Amino acid sequence: MLGPPGAGKGTQAARVAESLSVPKVASGDLFRDHQARDTELGRLARTCMERGDLVPDDITIRMVMEWVEAHEGEGGFLLDGFPRTLAQAEALDREMVESGGIDRALYINVNTEELYRRLAGRWICRSCQTPCHEHSSPPAVAGKCDRCGGDLYQRDDDNAEAVQKRLGVFFKETEPLVQFYREAGILREVDGVGTVDGVGAALLETVAE
Repeated sequence: MLGPPGAGKGTQAARVAESLSVPKVASGDLFRDHQARDTELGRLARTCMERGDLVPDDITIRMVMEWVEAHEGEGGFLLDGFPRTLAQAEALDREMVESGGIDRALYINVNTEELYRRLAGRWICRSCQTPCHEHSSPPAVAGKCDRCGGDLYQRDDDNAEAVQKRLGVFFKETEPLVQFYREAGILREVDGVGTVDGVGAALLETVAE
């Protein structure tokens, strides 16, 4: 499952996995699990993250393949937001060559203007951490949380400049990845502008093709 920040990728991945009765995982889930269990891979990932570095592809791939092997015989699986780069996709293909590789790459495509609107409009309550959105779920009283009345604030990565940078990085990294799966004949692209149910139904249709 591929998609830019703000595309609803996590929500749709959970819905699709539930509909297909298959397990799903995101790379962030694997990092947290390995660190919680204090595995060798978890310690290696933690060291990189504490330095502010990206976790190397070989560590991430090892975590993913360990998870995939643990879920063999469950009728398939769904990877949420992984791979993120062409190098990761190529490494994943090499690791999965004996099992036939990836069947489908689902891409939730949302135009940049809509992504910017979704991401830059998000606010969080300082007291209870309840989120709201100035467009889709605005607070009844400007600047105040509907739930507890606390002050609302915007996280650093949700301000306009940060959103623009996040989207720029995503599209730079992902364009070659999308083309890789398109050339392989397994990319299925869905318009992510619509209702949650509508986008979810379109994704399930592409899986059934």
